[in-house]
Amino acid sequence: MKKTILLTGATDGIGLEAAKLFVQAGHTLLIHGRSLEKLASVQQLLSEYSSESVIEVFNADLSSLSEVAQLASKISEKYAKIDVLINNAGVLKTANPINDQGLDNRFVVNTIAPYLLTIGLLGLLGSTARVINLSSAAQASVDLSALEGERVLDDMQAYAQSKLALTMWTKQLAKTVGMPVMIALNPGSLLASKMVKEHFGVAGADLSIGASVIVRAALSDEFSQATGLYYDNDIQQFSDPHRDALNTFKCQQLVEAVEKILKNTDF
Repeated sequence: MKKTILLTGATDGIGLEAAKLFVQAGHTLLIHGRSLEKLASVQQLLSEYSSESVIEVFNADLSSLSEVAQLASKISEKYAKIDVLINNAGVLKTANPINDQGLDNRFVVNTIAPYLLTIGLLGLLGSTARVINLSSAAQASVDLSALEGERVLDDMQAYAQSKLALTMWTKQLAKTVGMPVMIALNPGSLLASKMVKEHFGVAGADLSIGASVIVRAALSDEFSQATGLYYDNDIQQFSDPHRDALNTFKCQQLVEAVEKILKNTDF
């Protein structure tokens, strides 16, 4: 059965490789990116992989919560149903960590924007739909003051904390919302993305490792009942994430902190 799939961060890296696989299978693919020029180029590239797929582009800067809210609205205006939402876009390094609203862009892009987009699209996501959140093997206890922009961390600390925060709200929303299926996924460590090359200075492993597991998580029966779980592709199985993500109280605190930020931010 053909699906309607929304994929953020689809213009390069793992996202682009996953996009190619979805298009080759004939699915309707909504691709998100920050650059209109790159989106147009990727749309043209993907169209060469299949004449069957509908490929639509959506432009938004996920470091701007107002643009995230607008993205959810634009999609809701055009589509009555989304079968799969893949929150793939992420950032590790940025020249200016704190944005105009006093929030840390690493947490905004990696944690808060996916939450806001997911909440904004819940009405389009039915009981069999899936939300796939791209987590990481790099996970560290979340300093809520850093999440709230009151303390600036180094790049790797911010990345590891923001990815655990994403994993924590995935588990918490799976409990409180009940549907759709929500899964946190480590697609594989040190894959050959621009992020890995820039930060670690290594070529990285084949991007297809991450792309193929994203497609599995989005479409296969293996993940159909996996709501609230964490899949670690480094060991190719469901696994326990960082212990904080198994602590219901800490997960509740994290979600409350994200909700407070959204309530207090003008967007």
